Amino acid sequence: MTIPHDQLRGLIDHARWFGGKGREWTLAGVRRVGELPDAPDGLHVAIDLAEIAYDDGTTDYYQLPLALYAEPQDRLSHAFVGEWDDEDHGHAFVYDALHDRESMGLWLRAFAVAEGANSPGLLAFHRLPGHEFDLGAHSTLFSGEQSNSSVAFGEDSLMKVFRKVTPGVNPDIAIHQVLTEAGSSHVAALYGWLDLVDDEVGGTYSTIQLAMLQQFLRTASDGWDLALASVRNLFAEADLHADEVGGDFAGEAARLGVALAEVHADLAEHFPVERRDGAALDALAGAMEGRLDAALDVVPDLAPYAGGLRETFGRLRELDGIDVQQVHGDLHLGQTLRTVKGWKIVDFEGEPAKPLAERLLPDSAWRDVAGMIRSFDYAPRVVAMTGGASLNQQRDIDAESDQRAYRASEWAARNRAAFLDAYTTHRGQDLDSTASTLLEAYLADKVVYEAVYEARNRPGWLSIPLAALGDTS
Repeated sequence: MTIPHDQLRGLIDHARWFGGKGREWTLAGVRRVGELPDAPDGLHVAIDLAEIAYDDGTTDYYQLPLALYAEPQDRLSHAFVGEWDDEDHGHAFVYDALHDRESMGLWLRAFAVAEGANSPGLLAFHRLPGHEFDLGAHSTLFSGEQSNSSVAFGEDSLMKVFRKVTPGVNPDIAIHQVLTEAGSSHVAALYGWLDLVDDEVGGTYSTIQLAMLQQFLRTASDGWDLALASVRNLFAEADLHADEVGGDFAGEAARLGVALAEVHADLAEHFPVERRDGAALDALAGAMEGRLDAALDVVPDLAPYAGGLRETFGRLRELDGIDVQQVHGDLHLGQTLRTVKGWKIVDFEGEPAKPLAERLLPDSAWRDVAGMIRSFDYAPRVVAMTGGASLNQQRDIDAESDQRAYRASEWAARNRAAFLDAYTTHRGQDLDSTASTLLEAYLADKVVYEAVYEARNRPGWLSIPLAALGDTS
């Protein structure tokens, strides 16, 4: 296929899902990896794979779902990619297919009739039994997505399209499949997924997973938003404590602890549980120390706490061994949804910055617990800093108010305790010395990660992770 470099580069460079912003790159190649069947005359729905070559020698691959029309489509002017002579279909007006309801209808029908036959070079749609698709549902592309793109089909289903792709099993699909088949009530049910069997990325035939289709939780509320609302309610009641206001979140925190405990139990039952020895713990401590060393170059304000952090990481070497299993890997309140039927945990892809192979590795369940505990600390401090304003609107207000700081700490402590007590009780695990050592190390490692993230992206929020270190120094 003739590569329209300038037009496709513009699509990629300005997309929210492109992770190479700020780096020098070239469009090394574009190839068609499949087309959807049964398109009407004048339309071809294709999936192209773009190869992005960076100046440092690394390469990424991005999925480009395209709609190629024989005539211009005014209704899709906002999603126009370009106009060129396509090698397969002649002159075409090309649009981002995720904005096109006609194209998305073909995607949905492909899932509905899926047989899942994997042949090299072919798209393979898979579906799990038990769900009847609403083929008349209109598609709606979600705004605000970053690393992936999400499309809702009416109130029936939600499709996540992975933009940056790599060979191998995507943990979001693998974990959702296992938990769906196990009957877990704490995830959105998986309906299907899309694979490509390809030999040009990585040199040997391997599976690249392009998309997943799952239950659409239409009435769900975002866990992070609910936590912020609870904090604002507390701050509005100057004479009441966290357990006295109508918006007390501790009950929800406890229910979330139970939900995570049950998800971890299901994952331990259906994925391997491994025992890691002292050498592995030494490597874990070393990795945390290495991240701290790198962070000190980015965040000099971490220096006063470095000694205590090293001691926390070093205590991992005193343990005889630990059990590891499949976990979420990037858990926080923003990865949870509250529905009328309870809490749902979403986005099992793991930490986006890590390579796919690393995200598939088992880890301690305490990593997920630590991530959620840190999220309970973040929520009240963010509200204290913004004075109850929208998170997208920073205001020049006093973030160090003694009153707000006290009430933020009170809210965080109450909800951390409720969550942790419910989690350990439901799993039948005491917070013994081994568990405490692990939890403290994962908490410290998370704070170091947060400090680097805030320094690079939101310097005004750097005080949040630093405050956590000050509380424990």
